[in-house]
Amino acid sequence: MTDRLTIRRPDDWHVHLRDGAMLKAVAGATARQFGRAIVMPNLTPPVTDVAAAEAYRARILEAVGPDSGFVPLMTCYLTDHSDPAEIRRGYETGVFAACKLYPAHATTNSAHGVTNVLALGPVLETMQRIGMPLLIHGEVTDPAIDIFDREAVFLERVLTPLIRAYPALKIVMEHITTAEAAAFVAQADHPIAATITPQHLIINRNAIFEGGLRPHAYCLPVAKREAHRLAVRKAAVSGSPRFFLGTDSAPHVVGAKESGCGCAGIYNAPFALEAYLQVFDEEGALDRFEGFAAEHGARFYGLPLNEGSVTLIRTPVEVPAMTGAGETAVVPFLAGRTLAWRLEA
Repeated sequence: MTDRLTIRRPDDWHVHLRDGAMLKAVAGATARQFGRAIVMPNLTPPVTDVAAAEAYRARILEAVGPDSGFVPLMTCYLTDHSDPAEIRRGYETGVFAACKLYPAHATTNSAHGVTNVLALGPVLETMQRIGMPLLIHGEVTDPAIDIFDREAVFLERVLTPLIRAYPALKIVMEHITTAEAAAFVAQADHPIAATITPQHLIINRNAIFEGGLRPHAYCLPVAKREAHRLAVRKAAVSGSPRFFLGTDSAPHVVGAKESGCGCAGIYNAPFALEAYLQVFDEEGALDRFEGFAAEHGARFYGLPLNEGSVTLIRTPVEVPAMTGAGETAVVPFLAGRTLAWRLEA
């Protein structure tokens, strides 16, 4: 039995670091584990231009401190009125690593999102030409579609026409949750990949209703049936370079979760690597963990692999009931649970 695992320093290809006091409270948890992270732009107001991205990056670097070595990779929030020239300038100057597409009203702070993806022709043509990745929150927002079916319907209604129209556009299907999405990404004749979160590997939709309504198990896309969890889990440990780590860690203060209209989002950053590794250990796939965590994403984005390493040891670690206090008090994923692995300091 392996009791100690050292891998190349990993990256998080999807994270919400928030801003202000919350940014200062949570950024260190990500920087402690990951060399780089794709930072989501859905602030209030959203990050839609180069100047806003540069300012946000500076705040992140201040929050993690000068000695962390952490590199935030900034993204541009697409709207119906995004400027292709600004996007190209941001990418070519190294400010933007990718563009993020939120269907309008699909999730937290997505009110400014895109109402018609294929109407973004000039933006998508520019991105395809310069090799800039498009990161997609893949759900339809049609209220007639059951919330548990919105990812699968998105594949049919939106993603299939999109890749037909832009066959060379690099796409990341973010935080996949369904067997349909896993199969689509694995089999597509297209430069497409997917990020996978720890929560969608560990919980199914029963967790939201276990003994009552559990707001801290609620995220978007929402966790699905057990069959979908198992399919996503199989994709993650498969060794396929099309699947890689993206936590979608999304902190909300306790009061915003435990309310009459609780916010969507799971804060998993403090023990992200431990949670992922436990899954790979249970699946007998420790030899594939480094690829998933530290290699596949960088290669898809065309970035160099990290030089450093991290070590995890097989020793119990208990996830605290809460992190932070006051305006930064957050209940982390798997609060009160004991994990089998611990990230070595």
